[in-house]
Amino acid sequence: MPDISELHLQNLLFDMDEDGVATVTLNRAAKRNALDARTIEELVALFSALPAAGARAVVLRAEGPHFCAGLDLVEHGRAERSPAEFMRLCLRWHEAFNKIEYGGIPVVAALKGAVVGGGLELASSVHIRVMDETTYFGLPEGQRGLFTGGGATIRVPRLIGQARMIDMMLTGRLYSGDEAVAVGLAQYRVQDSEAKALEIARRAAQNTPLSNFAICSGISHMQNMSGLDAAYAEATLAGIVNTQDAAKGRLDSFAQGTAVKIRPD
Repeated sequence: MPDISELHLQNLLFDMDEDGVATVTLNRAAKRNALDARTIEELVALFSALPAAGARAVVLRAEGPHFCAGLDLVEHGRAERSPAEFMRLCLRWHEAFNKIEYGGIPVVAALKGAVVGGGLELASSVHIRVMDETTYFGLPEGQRGLFTGGGATIRVPRLIGQARMIDMMLTGRLYSGDEAVAVGLAQYRVQDSEAKALEIARRAAQNTPLSNFAICSGISHMQNMSGLDAAYAEATLAGIVNTQDAAKGRLDSFAQGTAVKIRPD
């Protein structure tokens, strides 16, 4: 696996501060950050390299007024791919988004403008979604003679339910504002989604990496298991995480009454 400094990124920007909070930026503003094949490959490579690079949390943001308008339809139309070729492309989308969801590092998306089609598939793969007042969500594939291929049928129903997703695809229904938060498309609605996403990422980065790994990988895996298998996996993870050396100082602080109290502001 290449070192993160060796990656040749064209459609993504990357930066990481001294606290291990990384910022990944979609950098195709002129295309409303539509996802072409190169961008997908860069997402695969970058999110594969982030754990070894010491990233403790990630903010996923975008240049320009829109987060992501989905599949680059111009590239798709010109490519004239065969069914097998497009299937293989879809599998790379799944690889990219699985790296995000199951990579074990908290990923917080700062959403704005269009989060539609493949953009919603990307957003649904992160762990926390923060929207601003301009954000709207849609799955317009039905109106364009298409079908989702990057995981929408897997992840979006987990957020909003099957019936709402079908409605979005059949009718082109968009969600925005308080309604988007109410149905589960975002956890936060704020004026400045990037500032809030960075605040959340910094807070998550203060957790022990092993705890974050269990939260940001284990929970998703357990949703794919039977109840009995999930119970076994949860107990196994708890046995490892809850006895880690990195937690001992925090447990001592709790026992001594010096730990931060968990209470409403």
